[in-house]
Amino acid sequence: MARVLVVEDDPVIGPELESALTVAGYRTDLATTGARALDLGGAVMPDLVLLDLGLPDDDGVTVCRRLRAVLPQAVIVVLTARTEEFEVVVALDAGADDYLTKPFRLTELLARLRAHLRRQVAPRDDDRTVKVGRLSLDLPARRAYVAGDEVALRPKEFDLLTALASRAGEVVSREELMDEVWDVNWFGPTKTLDVHVFALRRKLIDHGEDPQRIATVRGRGYRYELPETAEG
Repeated sequence: MARVLVVEDDPVIGPELESALTVAGYRTDLATTGARALDLGGAVMPDLVLLDLGLPDDDGVTVCRRLRAVLPQAVIVVLTARTEEFEVVVALDAGADDYLTKPFRLTELLARLRAHLRRQVAPRDDDRTVKVGRLSLDLPARRAYVAGDEVALRPKEFDLLTALASRAGEVVSREELMDEVWDVNWFGPTKTLDVHVFALRRKLIDHGEDPQRIATVRGRGYRYELPETAEG
């Protein structure tokens, strides 16, 4: 039975989430402050964390970063009323795996949690590497390098880069990426894909990769450009 830590200070939403998750079969703990979340996180070692970014005692992004340090294997899903894409990207950079924008449907939340848990236990390919130009992916170790320099990627970013680079030069549709990276039974909007592509591009650029390496193919999806076809 998976364990979920709910970090939510709203006196209505927090208990409702705790109750709904318990009914759905999860062991559930509730924290209403960032400090309590860190204490509980280290004590109960949850499989999943639902983290509201608007906490009363600390910035949610800072709490996310600290929870990631304590819980390197847990799935962290941030809950936010914020609509600015940059703020979501900051949370992803801080260690979050996914996000939900309030208000959200409980059915969508539960579907996402199930999808993340399935991805956690999915078998890995233990003897493959992917190399495209300056990019090298060590799939068994789940590590990415640009010209030998390691790029720190979150789990979904690594999966997304693998899905694109392993089919370099081809257009990979949005639907294919959602199926492969998130789950074939993914429930909800696909904007999370765009946010992850934005974050992934930024990290690759920071390591000297071509800004156009991941190309948007309007109306279809994305393509990881081969070195000889990428534009500067």
